[in-house]
Amino acid sequence: MIAQLDALGPAGPFRTRNRTDITDVYGRTVAELSLVPRLYVKRTMKALRRARPLPRDARLAALKRAGELFADGTVAGMTASEYRDTVCLLSGTPLANVRSAVDSIRSAAAEAYPSAQAGRPAGDVEDWRDTRVLGGAAGWIRRGEVFAVHAAGNHPAVHAQWLQAVALGFRVAVRPSRREPLTPFRLVSALREAGFGEDMIALLPTDHETADDVLRGADLGMVYGGQEVIDKYAADPAVLPNGPGRSKILVTADTDWREHIDVIVDSVAHHGGTACVNTTAVFVEGDAAPLARALAERLATIPSLPPHHEKAVLPVHPLDGARAIERHLIERAQGALAWLGAAGVVDDLGDGSAVLRPAVFELDDPHAPQTGVELPFPCVWVAPWTREAGARALGDSLVVTALTSDEDLLDELYEDPTVKNLYIGDHPTHWMAPGVPHDDHLGSFLMRSKGLVRG
Repeated sequence: MIAQLDALGPAGPFRTRNRTDITDVYGRTVAELSLVPRLYVKRTMKALRRARPLPRDARLAALKRAGELFADGTVAGMTASEYRDTVCLLSGTPLANVRSAVDSIRSAAAEAYPSAQAGRPAGDVEDWRDTRVLGGAAGWIRRGEVFAVHAAGNHPAVHAQWLQAVALGFRVAVRPSRREPLTPFRLVSALREAGFGEDMIALLPTDHETADDVLRGADLGMVYGGQEVIDKYAADPAVLPNGPGRSKILVTADTDWREHIDVIVDSVAHHGGTACVNTTAVFVEGDAAPLARALAERLATIPSLPPHHEKAVLPVHPLDGARAIERHLIERAQGALAWLGAAGVVDDLGDGSAVLRPAVFELDDPHAPQTGVELPFPCVWVAPWTREAGARALGDSLVVTALTSDEDLLDELYEDPTVKNLYIGDHPTHWMAPGVPHDDHLGSFLMRSKGLVRG
């Protein structure tokens, strides 16, 4: 049966005449997604602005209930098992990764408020009633009332982050990805079933022409996309862009990479290589070839399996889409030495879908442009690193894992603002923990300090 993914507006579910088919990796239509017109977006955003947030204790309790419902309950008529299986087939994300993402969203819902508070300046109070206000203090308040999200469809776990905005009292509108709209549909439905009003949380699927109206109707917004999306919103202080991570690993000469090969392989292949925290490039001081060879040998052993197989690791795409990604890889890899993937990365499963297999390329220059080429499968560029190249070669990275004992170099990486996160030692680039920022604290973007005194 084809599922109907309605818009979720202030008057409840809304099924439009303008609907688009959502297909799985085999090309089968699995759902129809209602696309709302501009007028509906404007009315919904106005309703969100008029609504008042739930009191803090009530909304945090509702958030926790929503996380449990999302993970284990029947939401909008769909069981948790049906949801996981459907998302797996829609997105080509291996089933084990979907389960892990579900657990992440459940935890994020329960921990959303303390996670958001981790970004609060140490001297700021949460409430003007705090006794510290008597002598003068700063309060931490929302920069607006309505938050919009242009969501990504590469991994279900991206929806864990915006729950912090809900915890802080924002009313939230989510524009889902057409590739995988089921996760935000289920999460918004779960939030409503858990106690949030229909005028507090909305799902607004739109066509591309109407997408910016969702952002324009909000005070603040968050978008996901490629470099073109980052460039489009880079100068807009009301929009937080999330683009390619271009995460990296550095191994200096004082460190034996053989002792860390498990972490390097895991950094490349975890999440099926689809996340911004997967490693895009590995820099090696000295000869890069032995590490590239070892990395290729390990990654080559990962089997090609359909996404619902219990042991699946690699992402699956419709065959045509996989071929297009492969052509892009071949074009970008010109001049690089292929250790894995020279004959292509598409493994046709014979049913209309294909696995994207790992690729390992060796470069001869730490400044080669390929070190910033991030692709949606385990694809890694191994490059030589020199003291002359320094920390500058590792910039523009969401995460750098530094395998080195050189404290001067660590100082440089720590102070470089274009290195968003620095993991020192044997930590994969995909490592995360509650309270540790992903790309700065989201609360730093959503909130501001206000001077307070009372007597």
